[in-house]
Amino acid sequence: MTELPVSTKKKLGLVIDLDICVGCHACVTSCKGWNTENYGAPLSDMDAYGADPSGTFLNRVHSFEVQPATGPAQTIHFPKSCLHCEDAPCVTVCPTGASYKRQEDGIVLVNESACIGCGLCAWACPYGARELDQAAGVMKKCTLCIDRIYNENLPEVDRVPACVRTCPAGARHFGDLGDPDSAVSQLVADRGGMDLMPELGTKPVNKYLPPRPKDRAPAAPLTPIADVQATGIAGWLDRMLEKF
Repeated sequence: MTELPVSTKKKLGLVIDLDICVGCHACVTSCKGWNTENYGAPLSDMDAYGADPSGTFLNRVHSFEVQPATGPAQTIHFPKSCLHCEDAPCVTVCPTGASYKRQEDGIVLVNESACIGCGLCAWACPYGARELDQAAGVMKKCTLCIDRIYNENLPEVDRVPACVRTCPAGARHFGDLGDPDSAVSQLVADRGGMDLMPELGTKPVNKYLPPRPKDRAPAAPLTPIADVQATGIAGWLDRMLEKF
């Protein structure tokens, strides 16, 4: 089969609007629920009701206080999951080939039967989007709900990732970012959608729509950084706001 030129390949992904995400965590809850029931092995929770709970999540929301070039500081709620990079370092470093990128739609997946849980992919991912399921002993990640988007038994309105279907603010969008005429591509063009930390060279498929600087201080108290390991993302948000 003749390989399609890169420019015409399907690139399924998400567009996330940071201007209207309210940090409600509905996307986190729906992702956890759907994938616990449908991922294969349930997404584990360790000591869920104890003193030191932990668990496997394919989508998380972090909150940052950032300072625009002008105006007051802003609280930005930042959803984070696998960005399905075109040049995915997690795929490159995987010693068993368990991590792979599908040619037909660009989705990055893990073949769990080949995964040895070594953690190299999590080490290589600059976005912290890989998680070791401690119960299963394998790496897990966002699949763009591949079991939903191609499921003809579902109503067409439900053939999107669970996080997109659930978002009450309409901050999440799904589609083919390889098609310049698609709704998501047009949204990126209209709003100046951006790659997360493009200097890393991973060419993420998922895009973020920038928050608009606010003219006044927020009414609610500012939320502290939720994950100290995501400092690089906070810096990227600061740089993004400098442009707007």
